[in-house]
Amino acid sequence: MLLKDIRDYQILFLGLFLVLGIGTRDWTLRPELIVVAIATCLVTQWIFSLVTSKEQILNLRSALITSLGLGLLLRADHWTTMAIAAAIAIASKFIFKFGDKHFFNPANFGIISALILTPDAWVSPGQWGEEWWYGLLFVGTGGMILQRIGRWDTTAAFLGTYSLLEAIRNLWLGWTWDVYWHRLMSGSLLLFALFMITDPRSIPNSRIGRVVWAMCIAGLTFILRNYFFISTAVFWALFALAPLTILLDVLWSAPWFSWQRGDEGDNSSLLTSNF
Repeated sequence: MLLKDIRDYQILFLGLFLVLGIGTRDWTLRPELIVVAIATCLVTQWIFSLVTSKEQILNLRSALITSLGLGLLLRADHWTTMAIAAAIAIASKFIFKFGDKHFFNPANFGIISALILTPDAWVSPGQWGEEWWYGLLFVGTGGMILQRIGRWDTTAAFLGTYSLLEAIRNLWLGWTWDVYWHRLMSGSLLLFALFMITDPRSIPNSRIGRVVWAMCIAGLTFILRNYFFISTAVFWALFALAPLTILLDVLWSAPWFSWQRGDEGDNSSLLTSNF
């Protein structure tokens, strides 16, 4: 079998999304910035692995996945901004740890860091539009990965809670249901729910912990988007609540996810990595 690791499929799918975005959405995306993101992530992963001797130096899949995530979501005017985001994203895995587990999603940490530290970084949540076939593509590919790693509970809790909150608000304001579907039919929202919030190495280990965590992120996303009018609410919510993982792991103990042995807590036998 050519692709033995589920992370290889994730790399394939994210690369496909980049090609589709550039080819069908007319993104003003500069290919050299994607190259910078990939090169910086790989080099930073190699350096930290060499220094700490805690990860396989030649296993660079997670760094490649992080770089593709940055290429899909982050926009910048200068290559230095992308390099800063990529370096900080990988460094966060080695710096912000509780025990042997990092609790920030690397790509998300790099995006937020670039937004805070640089003047020319931005994220375009509406870049995928609302065409239904993008949604089917994301659900199909993301669903295959989630089924293999046993993290459907996280996506379901996030989307279910967020959809319910939006429905209640829609009813309260007396809006028609086309407004409701308009707010939910977002390719970026699905990408976040299927590929970013489900990173098994940075989310709570137990199922109940993941459900509570995802519901909290959905609630904060709803508040930030509807009452503070922040278009990138999902990314800020994930960043703000990432440390909650530590508390939830203490409250509900469960085996932590390992690429070498799979996820014993959910009887998953295959592996994944970080968006």
